[in-house]
Amino acid sequence: MVNDRSAAITIGGKEYEMILTTRATKEIAKRYGGLSNLGDKLMKSENFEMALDEVVWLIALLANQSVLIHNLQNPQDKREPLTEEAVELLTSPLELATYKESIMEAMFKGAKRNVESEDDSKNVVVG
Repeated sequence: MVNDRSAAITIGGKEYEMILTTRATKEIAKRYGGLSNLGDKLMKSENFEMALDEVVWLIALLANQSVLIHNLQNPQDKREPLTEEAVELLTSPLELATYKESIMEAMFKGAKRNVESEDDSKNVVVG
């Protein structure tokens, strides 16, 4: 689908592609004040439960981007979004820790792609 800007994870035996979309970036900005603040929040969280909540929220947000894209492009074959409750029930804290790498990979790929797009537009020669 969009593998060049996604990272795959498996939850409850089902594979999801985590994608950093513009919509996800807006949600992250609302919650953290921007992408740069997200890393600080995840790494410096003293409260273990709060850290788990943040990782669960991010997994659901990023994994649901591929579900929403699929549903937009295939209205006759809609998929159910992944809920935070499902993530909590179908994963262990150890798995969540390993998913942090996938979260960062998806965000890096998405951010890298956005930066490349911006760089290209700035290099356009205007007559």
